Amino acid sequence: MLLQGTLAHDKIRKLALFGVSLTLSFAGFAQSQPAPSPDEKLAPVPTTWRLTNETWKLPAGETLGMVGGNLLFDVSDQVKLGVGSYGAMRGQRGGFITLGLAAELNQKITDQWSAETGLFVGGGGGRGSGALAGGGLMLRSHAGLSYDTQGFGKFGLGVSHVRFPSGTIQSTQPYLLYDYTFTSLFANGWRHAPSVTQPALDILESKQQEFSPVYRHYSIPGSVVQDNGAAQHRSIQLTGVEWLSYLDDRWFLKLESEGAMGGKSNGYMQILVGAGYRLPLGPGTAVKMHVAAGPAGGGSVDTGGGLLLDGGIALQQKISRSKSLELSLGHVRSPSASFKANSVALKLSHHFGIPSADNDVSWISLASFEPQALRMRIVNQTYLKGSPNWRNSYVDQSVNNLGVQLDYFLPGSNNATRVFATGQGLAAYAGNAGAYMTGLIGAGVQTSLGTHWFAEAEGLVGAAGGGGLAVGGGLVGQANAGLGYRLTKSLSVMGTAGYMAAKGGEFKAKVLGVSLAYQFTGFAQK
Repeated sequence: MLLQGTLAHDKIRKLALFGVSLTLSFAGFAQSQPAPSPDEKLAPVPTTWRLTNETWKLPAGETLGMVGGNLLFDVSDQVKLGVGSYGAMRGQRGGFITLGLAAELNQKITDQWSAETGLFVGGGGGRGSGALAGGGLMLRSHAGLSYDTQGFGKFGLGVSHVRFPSGTIQSTQPYLLYDYTFTSLFANGWRHAPSVTQPALDILESKQQEFSPVYRHYSIPGSVVQDNGAAQHRSIQLTGVEWLSYLDDRWFLKLESEGAMGGKSNGYMQILVGAGYRLPLGPGTAVKMHVAAGPAGGGSVDTGGGLLLDGGIALQQKISRSKSLELSLGHVRSPSASFKANSVALKLSHHFGIPSADNDVSWISLASFEPQALRMRIVNQTYLKGSPNWRNSYVDQSVNNLGVQLDYFLPGSNNATRVFATGQGLAAYAGNAGAYMTGLIGAGVQTSLGTHWFAEAEGLVGAAGGGGLAVGGGLVGQANAGLGYRLTKSLSVMGTAGYMAAKGGEFKAKVLGVSLAYQFTGFAQK
């Protein structure tokens, strides 16, 4: 498969070869590019947050209500590329969730009407979907019309076709769509800020953000049962990440993704979207309240159709200029099934501001923002048998996984060696493990070996489960090493080899991959 487009005049390509991974990411030369001229202009990238709603027709007359969330970046006036997820919210298969890549062509008809056609390629499954999802590969194509309200986002409708080539799901149905478009400010490659000898005349406003690794504990009442009617284990431990984007000084939107890493519900996953309010109590101290909802299930947890409702309150305390600790209490429940739980969570939050820009801006106007070296990788990893009982079945068959990895390169690293923080989310698409998913966070180092060659190593830990992989409670660790070659100043390829194992389970796997990378620069307020 080959997808092509332009992102700030650079090509993006994704290749798949022999079931081994090729990774499309935003990375290039280890050496930073020369500092730009203060008058050099940056163009904001139109970015779309999309929600879709549709109902799939399954064999034997069953239906599955699916909600999709996609984050799409304009790489030209007509082409969007991004990532997405689809999760069950109605029916009988709560926990049926997929992750993958999305591409779309857009053609304006009038100032307000436009036509779209696109493709999603991903992996996933869940809730007894072995025959339905097969290995987990999901293909979704769509065509539709949308209307721009020019103030409240886009509303649209169309027809989609969903197919799991190695399973039995094949369905054509109408869908409803809502798009919210905003702008993101990026620069190609890793860029240094220019030397500025005069003050900026146009100071950009900052939009406040919070990013947090999360540890959560669910305490479950005795009245809750599993999806097969058996007694539910009384607790689940989860790990994941949360992103908050502030609309003003107090109101915020939130996105959270977590998976089970302790208890007896490996394979449980939740993706929640919501809103909240932050009330300052004093210097560095605040109370936060939120409500959220989204798809959840897996691990035999009885979430019915999949919709999970969440509400909570938290105490947040700043421990440095950009870091805070947060303790939150909450309650979750599935309105269509027995699952409910009281929640306690601990979060370590990183606070930062990003520039707000709707038009082209000069580098001099970014004087109050620090350039940030970032990378996004679209990841395909292959698991090979590492122990006799690493799977409950198909023990001699490898598992292929598709997903996304995000990297943040720490300031202060020199050009030859760079340290980075990393996080990844993957879902199986081949190998008869269609419900398997994993979410990991960790750190790594990249070392330049010359003009074209570089090496990397990374270690990650997090949650995994589903698909018959013997991961115990769900806590896993992974280590990878790779050798890369720079094709151009913005593209590089990297082969990787690694090892992954579960704590408390028989799962052990050798991990092979290859990556294609493109790096970019973001901006955070100083």
